[in-house]
Amino acid sequence: MRGLPRNLPRLVVGLDWCRISVQITRGFSKHLLSFFYREISAIFFELYTTMVFWVFGYGSLVWNPGFEYDEKVIGYIKDYRRVFDVACIDHRGTPEHPARTCSLEYQKGAICWGAAYSVRGGPEREKLAMEYLERRECEYDLKTLVNFYKEGDFSESEPSLTGVIVFTSTPDKESNKYYLGPAPLEDMARQIATAFGPCGNNRDYLFLLEKAMFDIDHEDDYVIELANEVRKVLGTGGNGILKEKKLAGPPHLPLKSHIPALQLHPLPEAIAMDS
Repeated sequence: MRGLPRNLPRLVVGLDWCRISVQITRGFSKHLLSFFYREISAIFFELYTTMVFWVFGYGSLVWNPGFEYDEKVIGYIKDYRRVFDVACIDHRGTPEHPARTCSLEYQKGAICWGAAYSVRGGPEREKLAMEYLERRECEYDLKTLVNFYKEGDFSESEPSLTGVIVFTSTPDKESNKYYLGPAPLEDMARQIATAFGPCGNNRDYLFLLEKAMFDIDHEDDYVIELANEVRKVLGTGGNGILKEKKLAGPPHLPLKSHIPALQLHPLPEAIAMDS
């Protein structure tokens, strides 16, 4: 199954036909003209109703999507790795004491495991899902299209899904007020160990991500290393994984206004093109 862009070539063809339909239909009888436009309408209706919205989760979306979806698929994207470089000031932290949450950093040859979610049923359901995600992912200023590879499908050239949306963050402190940048592991661990916001502890976010990756049998070495450093700060030690619990964000978070409705940024050329 393909994602949203599966239908784009056909959609473009359909739009081209619409643009030249005036030329094509010159001289048509009323009966033939009516038949022609009925067929064109049927083609567009089929395209409209079979498009699928897909989003890739690599952080809290892996264990707590929080929106109504039709399918969840475990898999990975290429040439990206997790980093904890984004400030969270309204979920797991505050403006005075921001949390550190996960984003993606381009790294050729890297693989990032997570979960892709599909939403079918037309634009209204997609709109509801996107509005929810934009409230929740308000610190992420980019929506990028990625190729997604389903677990068990190990083709290097053919992704399982194309055009999957992933929320990412611009790695630039001047243009992105939420970008914290890298820091020594010990400093990040102290920040994560102490940050707290309306949705809970920053450390719980990290521990639940660690557990989520363990549960899908694709642990992230960097997440494990950071989690263990946080345990040292807390004085708990060991490699214990936090027990799962349901986390719910505040239902009244305003929609972000500093990010355009949907700007899709292509990936570097290293990925054959897809939060």
